[in-house]
Amino acid sequence: MSIELGKMLVKAGKINEEQLNKALELQKSTNGKLGEILVRIGAIEDENIVSEFVGKQLNIGALRLTDVELNPDIVKLIPQDIARRFNVIAVSKIGKTLIVAIADPNNIYVLDAIKFITGCTVQPVISPESIIQKALDIYYEDKSALDSIIKEIDDELEVVDTNEELPEELDLQKAVQDKPLVKLVDSIIADAIKKGASDIHFECYEKRIRVRYRIDGSLQERPPIPFKYRAAIISRMKIMSDLDISERRLPQDGRIKIKFGERTVDLRVSVLPTIFGEKVVMRILDPKSLMVDMTKLGFPELSLKNFMKAIESPYGMILVTGPTGSGKTTTLYSALKTLNKPDVNIMTAEDPVEFNFDGINQVLVRSDIGLTFAAALRSFLRQDPDIIMVGEIRDQETADIAIKAALTGHLVFSTLHTNDAPSTINRLIDMGIPSYLVGASTRLIMAQRMVRKICTFCKREERVDEDTLDLLNIPPEQRKTFKMYKGAGCNECNGTGYSGRTGIFEVMPISPAIEKLIVQGASTMEIREQAVKEGMMTLRSAALDKLTNGITALEEVLAETSGL
Repeated sequence: MSIELGKMLVKAGKINEEQLNKALELQKSTNGKLGEILVRIGAIEDENIVSEFVGKQLNIGALRLTDVELNPDIVKLIPQDIARRFNVIAVSKIGKTLIVAIADPNNIYVLDAIKFITGCTVQPVISPESIIQKALDIYYEDKSALDSIIKEIDDELEVVDTNEELPEELDLQKAVQDKPLVKLVDSIIADAIKKGASDIHFECYEKRIRVRYRIDGSLQERPPIPFKYRAAIISRMKIMSDLDISERRLPQDGRIKIKFGERTVDLRVSVLPTIFGEKVVMRILDPKSLMVDMTKLGFPELSLKNFMKAIESPYGMILVTGPTGSGKTTTLYSALKTLNKPDVNIMTAEDPVEFNFDGINQVLVRSDIGLTFAAALRSFLRQDPDIIMVGEIRDQETADIAIKAALTGHLVFSTLHTNDAPSTINRLIDMGIPSYLVGASTRLIMAQRMVRKICTFCKREERVDEDTLDLLNIPPEQRKTFKMYKGAGCNECNGTGYSGRTGIFEVMPISPAIEKLIVQGASTMEIREQAVKEGMMTLRSAALDKLTNGITALEEVLAETSGL
């Protein structure tokens, strides 16, 4: 079936032979759907195009489920187990005719079964399987799950009123073992992981507990929890994290390791006292969410080529810069995963160790007992390393050891907090490192940011006015053809207009000309001008490239690159 569909798409000019062959090869190894694979490799914009094409061939309608709001009562005419088993969803009912979206309209057995169950004449329309599955998750989701759990707690758990003193530790120990309470906390954590959140925030205010998830870098509010449960819920999370439930005056940090499906997920927990109670933030370290494929981080072709060339060097220093949350750790992990081979000794010093990798020796830095980045680095040099990764260069001592290691036959990776790649040079010199050592040891500096990607399901072209074109410095010859896009907001993206994130990168290899400028003590501006002459794409130009290709929106470009 896939081959016939592929040939039809080629014949219709939707894809070319090379794209079809690549997709079919990937299908053999992944056992995925051809439409999904064609979207993943960029041959087709989205799966709806494949469905619409197949619908025309089979002479039936195709439906973009993301463009319509379904009636939950109509949806539930088909039992959930049937709908999920056969990837089918009821869309609308006109008289005695039930219109259903299905991925495989040739499956007569399913259509007959639905006709028997509902007593309606069934009219199929085609829609991609992955989109039907997402719609099923939305419309068959038990909206009252949180309410029912809270009702169970009300029935079974005695909770101290908000105006009274907090319960004693003994009472809390008993309360946090109550099954409905355990179920409530577990369900919030599971929901956050399922939605791809990176953090969960539990915040106590005067009359409520606010729950928020950070998804794609932005906080999204979830249904609130009654304030009277604050002490029991926070204590439950403290016990899970192996923290002291009687300590409510000081910050505490802990970890939770949980099983989610077939994978293990780590939660890093931070508890902070506030005026209305303790705030808890859980950082979700989900191996599934970690993208460690260099080709999928969002690098332009030349930037990726320069970065790959640098990490394949036998020695030297590679620096990745940017603010917190800009994806530096992900980039470094991706590079180390590429280099992780049986004949290479890789050692890392991290604070904290976010993900564990087989074959890489990872050390957790603990400044409180004297195990600083500098101390770890000194020890590494006695461990016969080939590649060293230092989580962050924070002081002269760490910088000095890292540079000496890079000059003595080791490949060193590290991060710094600077705004762009050229300014990193002066930051190292300001730390007290001689300019000639900086120039001789550094192979490449890369600055990066993360921008949200426009949701492909509700992506719409946006009107561009002259003021915007002026703001972006678009040349006159490009203004007539310049286009921008924005997400309108839909069920797929929780109304945000965005789904997923991608990186923007400023990759600056240290060429002989740039090294000469560094040794001469050139300014950041002079170094930047030389790097741009040699083909470096600045952060602003990299963001504009994503904008003009319809990957991100104007607000993201301005938010991440203003002042650059």
